[in-house]
Order: sequence, then structure tokens, then C-alpha cells
Amino acid sequence: MKLKALCLSVSLLALPGVASAQGALDALKKTAGDAGKGAVEKRVNTKLMDEGRKNQCSFKSGTAELDPGCDAKLKKLAAALIDAKKQLDGAGVKSYKFEVSGHTDSSGDAAKNKKLSEQRADTLVKELVTRGVPRNEIIAVGFGSEKPLVKPDDTAAKKAKNRRYELQVRL
Repeated sequence: MKLKALCLSVSLLALPGVASAQGALDALKKTAGDAGKGAVEKRVNTKLMDEGRKNQCSFKSGTAELDPGCDAKLKKLAAALIDAKKQLDGAGVKSYKFEVSGHTDSSGDAAKNKKLSEQRADTLVKELVTRGVPRNEIIAVGFGSEKPLVKPDDTAAKKAKNRRYELQVRL
């Protein structure tokens, strides 16, 4: 009888330790999962930024209308997003959005530039959706001249570098 009571006492004392060990194990799993998702996000964003740089389409000046000859570039961008989707899904990432961000140079009115950059990003989103990117997984954002690559953009070449769009994933 004393042995049963001793075993029962020891097991009751051990339960909180088991519970806290399980909590620590769950925390480690979550941290490892977050690190894995972070690595996938970084890898995907590096690829998307590279594809975006290589496949820049031009727009008619002051409009959100694409210049002719962008079809092959848009196909490559859509393929990159579809490949990124496969990588994210394969890594178990459930909640994400692809972001197309539009950027302008600093010439002209800042409010008009921001609106134009939004319109251009939206044009790209529509084109990518027609090429197979799910509409519910992609958003358009316009930054205008808020995030220049080159400062100051006081030459034609520098202004051209700042007029761009970028692709990335947001978890």
C-alpha cells in the first residue's frame, strides 16, 4: 500500500514537469517552423526580386498602359510567381500574399506619382492574373517616389532606375 502511495505521489510530482517539457517542445517546434518559413520567404523574395529586375516592362509616359512587347516578360514574371507559390505551399506556408509594388522617380507631383504607381502596379496584377496567378493571392501597392533605389535622382539614368516595379511575398 505504501508503495502504491509513493508511486502515485511521484507520478503527480512528475506531471507538471512533463507538461512544461511538452510546452517547451511545442515552443521549439514553432520556432523551428518560423525559421523554416523565414528561410523560404527569403529564398522566394530573392528570386522574385531578381525576376522583377530582369523583366521590367515599360509604360507609356504618364499612364498605366504597358508599352508593346511585354508579353514574354509578363509570362516569365507569372511563371516565377507560380513557382514561388509551389515552394511556399510545399513548405507548409498557408497565409501569404504576393505584392506588386510600383515606384516612380521624383519628377512631378508626389500625389500624382503615388496614384500612377498604384495604377501601374494594378495593371501588372491584372496581367499576372490573366497568366495564371490566383487573384486572391496578389495585391498591388503604389509607393510613388517614397522608396528610391538611387538618391538623388537628378539624371535621366538615375530617374530610370527609380521607375520600376518589384515583386515579393508577404507572410
